[in-house]
Amino acid sequence: MDSPRQDPIAQIEQAVIALRHSRPRGSGGPWLRGGPHAGEHPLRGRGPHDRSMGGAARFRLLAALRERDGLSVSEIAALIGVDQPRASRLVNDSAERGLVTRRADERDARRSVVELTALGRSILSTTTESRRTAVADAMAGFSDEEAATFAALLGRFVESWTRREP
Repeated sequence: MDSPRQDPIAQIEQAVIALRHSRPRGSGGPWLRGGPHAGEHPLRGRGPHDRSMGGAARFRLLAALRERDGLSVSEIAALIGVDQPRASRLVNDSAERGLVTRRADERDARRSVVELTALGRSILSTTTESRRTAVADAMAGFSDEEAATFAALLGRFVESWTRREP
């Protein structure tokens, strides 16, 4: 994230993704612990996002498969930061939605591998483009220098934030 030649929009996008996924599952972040929103609906603090696709973990699953198809559920769990049972549920649900396929590994029939379908690839592409457009729109009033400075500062903030103990 500290590459000065990287596109600031991409840097900001990656920083926001990292920040969003840095908090422990269900914690709501430090701003919601014991505050006035404690005990409300489990999606509190997440905004009006469409959860019909299963949230961020599903997109991390699809993104992991875009980078390397043919992963096992255990490999997926490690890559997307969930436990193996959660990864298995995500894979099963994604397969029911037609986003991934599951098949026996040709080298080891006891192991199954998961692959991204054309529909999964399309949804991931659309979502990624939508996120990038949203970041670019938010940065529209920034000069190139301001965008680069903001990206660098946000990157440093996220790096520090994700290293702290919950």
